[in-house]
Amino acid sequence: MSKILVIEDEAAIRRVLVKILSEESDTYVVDQAEDGLSGIEKIKKEDFDLILCDIKMPKMDGVEVLEAVKKIKPEIPIVMISGHGDLDTAVNTMRLGAFDYISKPPDLNRLLNTVRIALDRKELVVENKMLKRKVSKNYEMIGNSKAISHIKEMIEKVSATDARVLITGPNGTGKELVAHWLHQKSERAKGPLIEVNCAAIPSELIESELFGHVKGAFTSAVKDRAGKFEAANGGTIFLDEVGDMSLSAQAKVLRALQESKIQRVGNDKDIKVNVRVVAATNKNLKKEIEEGRFREDLYHRLAVILIQVPALNDRREDIPILIEHFSNKIANEQGTSKKSFSNKAVKLLQEYDWTGNIRELRNVVERLIILGEQEVSENDVKLFASK
Repeated sequence: MSKILVIEDEAAIRRVLVKILSEESDTYVVDQAEDGLSGIEKIKKEDFDLILCDIKMPKMDGVEVLEAVKKIKPEIPIVMISGHGDLDTAVNTMRLGAFDYISKPPDLNRLLNTVRIALDRKELVVENKMLKRKVSKNYEMIGNSKAISHIKEMIEKVSATDARVLITGPNGTGKELVAHWLHQKSERAKGPLIEVNCAAIPSELIESELFGHVKGAFTSAVKDRAGKFEAANGGTIFLDEVGDMSLSAQAKVLRALQESKIQRVGNDKDIKVNVRVVAATNKNLKKEIEEGRFREDLYHRLAVILIQVPALNDRREDIPILIEHFSNKIANEQGTSKKSFSNKAVKLLQEYDWTGNIRELRNVVERLIILGEQEVSENDVKLFASK
């Protein structure tokens, strides 16, 4: 059912519009408001798929209604209703975001075609938003344990905001999956996600990697180069293993977060950046702060939202689901038939001490699929899963 709101102060025209739309389709539910203020109140309380709004009205005119709706529910298409003398204003409302306009008295065919097209577009917009918020299968977070369910709930709440997130947890637990979920389910999903492994970059190069450099800034700087913050503009930068970043680089990251500006190495020119920062670490940053290796002010900037990813040993109930997931994935990657795991084999794997977490489990499953029988047995696990 499509819900349509008609906002029109002239009672006769309002009745005509409601009658036409109600008789056109039994899938249209038509509501009405006699002025802009009452229309806005209805829009705040209810969900509408389309709004028809007169331009000249008392209390609040159509342009003001349009601007208000674009702030509170921007996805709703609005068709403006214009008198002959309002045509210039009607055209101007298109620039302000109106879907279309129709003239008084309304032409039946034009009205119904405009309504159908507007509703179709609304449906496409909703579908596109849903698709953007679906996470790529390459970064699925597998598991139904209480800990994983809590993380998924946190992501749903946080992803729609630009709040900075610090993801903590041991190596191999899937911190990068959380970062990808946060980005792909956010409004920044159409922008880039730039990943930086701070532990893999030499300390003398980390500033150049993050902020770029100008020609001649150091011996090997043979030309100007943009850094990761610039590359992530309009999207998200993921600072993995942020606890390994040098104190000098930490100071510059802090400035970037405070002022949304960076400077390339060797230059004092400010470059504005619009970037959401998500960071991850396997270190205890509070301990690093106590020992002088991490800035406390940067920690508080990064840790607006804290997400703790549990070790696999703390979510053993997810291991059967993970084994099934990896079995399917590996079979697809290798172009082979899928192997099953006996109940005893799964139970034995659940009892292992997974110091390497998800990464280690994935490797063990692949080894068992290659070396084990068609149904991986308890004996296969004892023979080939030893560490």
